[in-house]
Amino acid sequence: MKIAIAQLPPVFLDRKACLELAVRTIAQAATDGASLLVFPEAFIAGYPVWIWRLRPGTDHSACAALHQRLTTESCQIDSADLAPLQSAAKQHQITVVCGFNERASGGSQTTLYNSVVCISAEGQLLNCHQKLVPTNAERMIWGQGDGRSLRVIDSAAGKLSTLICWENYMPLARYALYAQGVEIYIAPTYDSGEQWLSSMQHIARESGCWVISANNAFQAADLSTDILELTGAYPDQTEWVNPGDSVVIAPGGKIEAGPWRRQKGLFYAEIDTSACIAARRSLDVAGHYARTDLFRLHITEQPSSPVTVHSE
Repeated sequence: MKIAIAQLPPVFLDRKACLELAVRTIAQAATDGASLLVFPEAFIAGYPVWIWRLRPGTDHSACAALHQRLTTESCQIDSADLAPLQSAAKQHQITVVCGFNERASGGSQTTLYNSVVCISAEGQLLNCHQKLVPTNAERMIWGQGDGRSLRVIDSAAGKLSTLICWENYMPLARYALYAQGVEIYIAPTYDSGEQWLSSMQHIARESGCWVISANNAFQAADLSTDILELTGAYPDQTEWVNPGDSVVIAPGGKIEAGPWRRQKGLFYAEIDTSACIAARRSLDVAGHYARTDLFRLHITEQPSSPVTVHSE
């Protein structure tokens, strides 16, 4: 099976333009014969990169202005915001996994989440996963997700799962997916470099499944005018703010394609999910290595709510 990774800069702080770019990319990947297309973390409407260079207390006005724009350009999952992706997936018969900034549909409707959506080749929303724990400065932007979306999805491409960036370092989150028979483990991320790549190889070895890491790659010149003007933090327009390093790793840990570093584009690889069987013959951490008589994992799926209403 041919899979594709869109290591492309988003159109920062512009939801409409991001969706248009994603739709064009879906069409191209399908034309090139891909059955699965993966976008990076927070592709719609861009990863809030300024959090790593601005100080929330000192640079308050800039942080507030950028957050306002990001909130406005985020998507609500129970609206038609993601309809263009669903229509494109159905039209081109391709499974799509895409990171996006999600605006809460319930409660105050202003909390944002770092989310990733899985869309079937029939255009159906299969799963929406919210990042469980935003990393460090990300906590000034995103709330914490819940356990409802720790699921492996049956798709035309195979049994898929997603964990975002550093939640891939959470052993129990990974194990929740291993125990559901994941074949294609997808990790949209903002991370890159040797440590990240070695972690992805470890996960492929540990899980006995394919690992697809779709990474952000962009230069300062790719950032929006809002970010450049408000922050003043990217004077060198040629700077690689994030170099990418998207990669495809086979069950067992061998790198099959990539890493694509300091490159922008649509990249492809061939995978065979039957390789998962051979990889787990000697090591199956959720099977004959599980020792369920000693260890159990309990997952709470029900989200908590700030308000409970009782009607007489």
